[in-house]
Amino acid sequence: MIMLNYMTKSSTRGIFLSITLLFSLLLIVIPSNANAQEINVKSFAFEETTIIEFTNNSDEEINTFRIWLGSDFNFKSFKTEKGWLGEKTPLGVIIFTSSETIKPSESVKFGVKTDKAKPGVNWKALDKVDNVMDTGKVLSGELPKVIQNTELKQDQILENIGPSFSTESIFRIVPEKPNVGSTIRVTGDEFAASQEFDFYIDSKKIGSFETDENGHFMTTMKIPEEQKADRVDFIIKDKDGKEKKISLRIGETGNRIPESDNIKLTIKGLPEVLYRGDFLEIFGTGTPGNTITAEIATFDGEIINSRTVEIDAKGNWELEEPIIIALDSPLGKYSVTISDGRKTILKHWAIESDKVIVIVPTNLKFDQGEIMKFNGTALPNMPIEIILEDPLGKEIFSDIIHTDDSGFVEFEFQTELSATKGTYTIIATQEKEKEFIFVGVGQLPSIPVNLALDKLNYKAGEIAIISIIGKGSDVVSLLILDPSDKPKGVAVTIILEPDGRGTYSLNLDGYSSGAYTAIISKGGTQNTEIFAIGLQTGSGQIEINTTRIPPNYLPGDPILILGNTSPSVILTIILIDPDGNEVKVKETFSDKNGKISESSFRIPSDAVSGMWTINAKSGSNFDIVEIEVLATLQEGIQVSVGDLETLGVVGKIITIKVIGAQQTVEIEIIAEDGEIIETLSFQASSQGEINQPWIIPKEMEPGIYTVRVVDAVDSAETTFKFQ
Repeated sequence: MIMLNYMTKSSTRGIFLSITLLFSLLLIVIPSNANAQEINVKSFAFEETTIIEFTNNSDEEINTFRIWLGSDFNFKSFKTEKGWLGEKTPLGVIIFTSSETIKPSESVKFGVKTDKAKPGVNWKALDKVDNVMDTGKVLSGELPKVIQNTELKQDQILENIGPSFSTESIFRIVPEKPNVGSTIRVTGDEFAASQEFDFYIDSKKIGSFETDENGHFMTTMKIPEEQKADRVDFIIKDKDGKEKKISLRIGETGNRIPESDNIKLTIKGLPEVLYRGDFLEIFGTGTPGNTITAEIATFDGEIINSRTVEIDAKGNWELEEPIIIALDSPLGKYSVTISDGRKTILKHWAIESDKVIVIVPTNLKFDQGEIMKFNGTALPNMPIEIILEDPLGKEIFSDIIHTDDSGFVEFEFQTELSATKGTYTIIATQEKEKEFIFVGVGQLPSIPVNLALDKLNYKAGEIAIISIIGKGSDVVSLLILDPSDKPKGVAVTIILEPDGRGTYSLNLDGYSSGAYTAIISKGGTQNTEIFAIGLQTGSGQIEINTTRIPPNYLPGDPILILGNTSPSVILTIILIDPDGNEVKVKETFSDKNGKISESSFRIPSDAVSGMWTINAKSGSNFDIVEIEVLATLQEGIQVSVGDLETLGVVGKIITIKVIGAQQTVEIEIIAEDGEIIETLSFQASSQGEINQPWIIPKEMEPGIYTVRVVDAVDSAETTFKFQ
């Protein structure tokens, strides 16, 4: 009996092991597509546009998706979500990748446009090490069809009887992130029944539609190709002008895929004439995947520069670094030859010398903390003003240099370790000549868009000539803001010449008196200039003063000029040295309250000691103030304030510099109304110096602030402008 029980237990264990083994074998032979539900895929099509949504139902992260079509279909374009990149291979496969993976339960959408409607899309999902996670094919379902308005009977008419909208009226745009030139679906409910409405983007009417007997509508509209990519209002209006609107951002045109991989070889960005000191940025198109070789040669065939670059998946190529035309480049004809190994293009251009100001950096890119150095030529025996602006357009340095008989110009600027990376602009002005020079800090420079007007003040009805400089053949937008900062008309599109220059004649008919702003923009970058119309001269007393007490300045110091006169008056401010030479002349105007504020003046780095004068005049009215320039340091405590900087999460800071101090120094920051914002105390170094950054409080109002310093035996003060 005991033996029988033992055998029964053994048999039971054997049966259990057999079942376990059989189940294991069954697991082994399950096909690999049994995990097809790890990636959930949905697809909807509207005409030739297909939206594909991938949802990650697995436990792994997805890094890459590959999609391809059957032999009867071809991709025309695609669109990705932010953070994803797409590339079409020569075999017709689109590869979507991202630095941010799709984690479990997350999803991502892609849009594609094909040459035929409702394609079947093959797909494959890969993990971070390119292992295939899942694969399949999805057929596109249809979006809900547009409900057509029912035909009106002969005795039925559309009337606005009762309110067209109510608080329950809603409408939406599909997709929620539309692009320029795309077709959108507009659908709504709870509107007045059987009524006609107009559809607008901002102030531009796009189309009309009618609601059905239930107050519902669904229609399609096309966003114009010329529409600016920006936040806009989508508006529905009834016949009485009442409106309902929603605000959405219109994106740029989606990534375009070349319709043919055999794209024509082209070269662009090459003007007929270049000047010493200019940048040469060469780009073009070609067959994706090929390599471009570019060679620049002199007229006698000597190759002086050679570059290679890959053509990207969209058929575009561009030399990685601009070519700078050296100051000693011989004048005459040059050629550039580009080849992709099958086809060659030869272009000619010339270097000429009618530029008055020619200045170049010693390098196109400087590191943070490095000294930027520049040299060149200008008109001899004349002052030239140099202004350096950071990537945000803020002036961080200026100087007035007097050229000698040779006209040679040389200057440098010490960058900070915390300097903002980007393109810095040098504006060199000598009499009526002005040139823009670009240099990079921490990266290669790109040519931004700039503008200049032929004068400051115009009469109503005159023609303002606006000069524009940017990258060759760029398409830029010009917008004018009126004195109330509202757009004056619509933005104007301007195509720059191959040399990057352009002009626009602005007709001032119908412009009222006041200060206007001209804005030139390209993509996300822009530049502005202020101009005035109808402002008068000589209409009241002028009072000016400088903000330093006592008015002692050192070479290189900035001068802030403040004052009062009649509202909206044109003035001329002149800085004159002890020998009577006009060092700088600047036209400006008072604001609508009669306030004068001019911060563009600076003592030249080579200034002589003595009494300098600042003359502000308007017609027969004028005022003069004197300042003392000390070519050598004076005795006693002195204080100066550096330029405003933005330092990461810390915020905006200024650096307070004290020299000639003894022992402990007390520093006060004082507002215009006498309120002491903050009091600081520091021990001076053995050299009598203090360099102290001060974080500007976030709640501090714009205005003129005083920095007063006091040590054991002396005191001094200066001012700075915060705006």
